[in-house]
Amino acid sequence: DMQAIIDAINAKKLNAKISVVISNKKDAYALERARKHGINAVFVDSKGKEREEFDREVDNVLHKYKVSLILLIGYMRILSKWFVNKWKNKIMNIHPSLLPAFAGGMDKDIHKEVLNAGVKVTGATLHFVVQDVDSGPIILQKKVAVEENETADTLKEKVQKAEQEIILRAIGLFDKGKIKLEGKKVIIK
Repeated sequence: DMQAIIDAINAKKLNAKISVVISNKKDAYALERARKHGINAVFVDSKGKEREEFDREVDNVLHKYKVSLILLIGYMRILSKWFVNKWKNKIMNIHPSLLPAFAGGMDKDIHKEVLNAGVKVTGATLHFVVQDVDSGPIILQKKVAVEENETADTLKEKVQKAEQEIILRAIGLFDKGKIKLEGKKVIIK
């Protein structure tokens, strides 16, 4: 998903800049990918820290790089109430299902659940982050057909394509001020 953003920016299809990539995993490939593209890459160690303490360190990094929008891509941590409130309506999370279906799961586990449930359509959801996991206002969704001989791996590949499409679209809409919240509902203007 991050590579799709980098590619769209480089191709001038997206008016955005990735200011910084942050991970709590020192060897995260996202950090290496960021460095390869000249993007600031910051490791913030989470070991032995309370959730809010860690989030305050991340907040300091975000302010240092003047971030205006946070995208959670492959970010497998629950954010503190303090952080969610501070960055309200500026944190977007991508989820590999059509929420509210299959909420709370992660990565290939969700695709396995989808296959086990026998659903014919799944997809990707981009939503604003709120305190309750995978329950924030939905910004965009894209459907993906589940084929007869689908595997978790083939489904993941298809869903990631959908994720990339809606992430790129949402960044563009956010940049133009076209994403508005009315109560708990996102309105695209």
